[in-house]
Amino acid sequence: MAARTPEVVLDGLVFPEGPRWHDERLVFSDMHDYRVLALDPASGAAETLFELDTQPSGLGWLPDGRMLVVSMVDRRVMRVENGALVEHANLFDLAPWWCNDMVVDGHGRAFVGNFGFDMYGNGHPRKTNVVRVDPDGTAVSAAEDLGFPNGMVVTPDGNTLIVGESFGGALVAFRIADDGSLHDRRVFAQLDGAVPDGICLDAEGAVWIACPLSNRCLRVADGGKVLDEIAIGRGTFACMLGGTDRSTLFICTAEAHDPASARAVPAGRIEAVTVDVPGAGYP
Repeated sequence: MAARTPEVVLDGLVFPEGPRWHDERLVFSDMHDYRVLALDPASGAAETLFELDTQPSGLGWLPDGRMLVVSMVDRRVMRVENGALVEHANLFDLAPWWCNDMVVDGHGRAFVGNFGFDMYGNGHPRKTNVVRVDPDGTAVSAAEDLGFPNGMVVTPDGNTLIVGESFGGALVAFRIADDGSLHDRRVFAQLDGAVPDGICLDAEGAVWIACPLSNRCLRVADGGKVLDEIAIGRGTFACMLGGTDRSTLFICTAEAHDPASARAVPAGRIEAVTVDVPGAGYP
């Protein structure tokens, strides 16, 4: 675990989240600025792909290339059609509170987490669910009794969903059946003092975890062994393996996560560091 210092590749953001490597660019949500952007790491140039009326979060793509984006506050999954956002699925009756991160598997099924309670309005934490949205927009509750399901990944074979429980201090895994239903829940990793936010998967089956309270990224094996650690020094909210060989760990950082504080001083950044094992699976 040699010490490495991430390099800032983009700054001046409000609150970057949900990074995805797609078409040789890093696509991410600037959540509290209501934008989805794409960064070309080679040039350092970023462009706004579109703006939303509410906060965007999780991102993904259907097998035919159409993009999906979570619209948090109104609890919808939006779809990009001919450059415009249209409703793909309405989760208002399924998600108890704001929707959040999302992973889309190779069949176009989107798994979407939610807060479960009014985090910014002094609500009381409670268990909540993950909703599955099928490619035709049909939505069902896929898993219950989760403590703030946050970052999610699907293994390359499409058979396993791994979910970070922010308020459970753990990663949990489910077997994905042929119909997309989730079964055989188990603990992938119980984390000692770490709160998992955004996550990504590598080619050895280990998971990189962004830990916002301890300002670091952890690489964790199935079973919970910590294989690597990168100290960031500021709030660390999401990560994604990308780059030409998928061995660059892109990290979303910020000084504050609540909307008002983040907007008052736009200090969000995309930082990057080279790691040994490339990314794999979904996203």
